[in-house]
Amino acid sequence: MSVSQTDKRLAWLILLALAFVWGSSFILMKRGLTVFAAGEVGALRIVIAFVLLLPIAINNLRLIPAKSLPYIFIIGFCGNLLPAFLFATAQQYLPSSVAGILNALTPLFTLLIGVLFFSFRLKKWQLLGIAMGFAGSIGLSLIQSGGEVGGFNPYALLIVAATLCYGISVNVIGKYLRQLPSLAISAIAMGMVGPLALAYLSLTGDLPAKLAQGEQTWAALGYVGILGIFGTALGLVFFNKLVKMTTPVFASSVTYLIPVFAMLWGIADSEAFGLWHLAGMGLIVGGVYVANRT
Repeated sequence: MSVSQTDKRLAWLILLALAFVWGSSFILMKRGLTVFAAGEVGALRIVIAFVLLLPIAINNLRLIPAKSLPYIFIIGFCGNLLPAFLFATAQQYLPSSVAGILNALTPLFTLLIGVLFFSFRLKKWQLLGIAMGFAGSIGLSLIQSGGEVGGFNPYALLIVAATLCYGISVNVIGKYLRQLPSLAISAIAMGMVGPLALAYLSLTGDLPAKLAQGEQTWAALGYVGILGIFGTALGLVFFNKLVKMTTPVFASSVTYLIPVFAMLWGIADSEAFGLWHLAGMGLIVGGVYVANRT
């Protein structure tokens, strides 16, 4: 696909903005988890984005062919709902910096899903890149909260599963939804899964009591609100636009930079970060770079 110089500059600008917003999302989840349960953080994030985008979804529904709606539901479920719960659950047991680094597996899963189901051709160096990325993720899953190497942390697999979901979502957008308006896709996807998150919140029954507890609860809700508005609603709109402007693999390469911001936030929050973390991050980001060589 031919891309003009102006579009290239815009694409890189969107990429950098997304990296900052999504790199900050892990520390925001961590703040929300000080008060809310993991499921509540995941559901609140989706519900806030759902409320924000609902008027746009209603206004744009007429623009979407009925045959595209199942694909848009996949975007909402795999690209938003399920990862929101997986990340929040994992971050109860993983530092936010490690979660951000593991998130960098997204381009590798984008490539793998593309090869397995969307007729992408896998080149030799891409196979090497995938191997490097997964080696890095295994290494990070062995690092304990104090920074030392120890037993395997199974909660790292939840982040891996979330990045697999992202890989599915990105490929579906690139294959089936490229011609549709980004804003409409994003809003309708959230409109489809938002009620599921709302139903979850209503069934848990704890949220009203927590909101009555006072200032700390409202501060935590504020962090989750920022996450829902910027990290989910607006981030989704601009990411879908980026996929359509460029390629699924380029768009998912936002995860080159996400670990940097996640790491900086983690260090600022006094999380342990040492040579083993750098080695794992180097393998993953290096693997993504190798896999994206043209």
